[in-house]
Amino acid sequence: MKRIIVSAILLAGSTVAMAEAPGGPNCGWGNMLFDGQSGLPSHIVASITNGTSGNATFGMTSGTNGCNTSGTLTYGGKEMINVGALLDEFSEDVARGDGEVLNAVAVSLGVNAEDRVAFKLAMHNNFDKIFPAEDVTTEHVLASMWSVMQSDAQLAKYVS
Repeated sequence: MKRIIVSAILLAGSTVAMAEAPGGPNCGWGNMLFDGQSGLPSHIVASITNGTSGNATFGMTSGTNGCNTSGTLTYGGKEMINVGALLDEFSEDVARGDGEVLNAVAVSLGVNAEDRVAFKLAMHNNFDKIFPAEDVTTEHVLASMWSVMQSDAQLAKYVS
């Protein structure tokens, strides 16, 4: 049951997690067709146009359709991983080096099954860095997790 709840929280967070305009803010025929318009209907139809015809993907790979992949993707919404709701259980799992919440976080990050032992070990070995105090913030935990993963040769591919 706990696994279902954890997965539901993580999936709910990930459904609202979209990076800012992959391919740039002007990418795709939807942007061209609705250029200058604002509001929810225009954005939805433009997004559908870009997504269903594949023109934005083509534009990103070919450098056409107003697409540019040189920019840095950003995210202005809530965190994809709602570790904060499960911080106590997550910290306990990290301290042990195993557990349902730790495994669910690994899965939600897309860590392949063959790399999950390394993920759990990296989190466990860096417990003091990830949880330096009892009142640690979710932002610190997430930033520390990314840092640990980036510095690990096996896990860096998941955060690059």
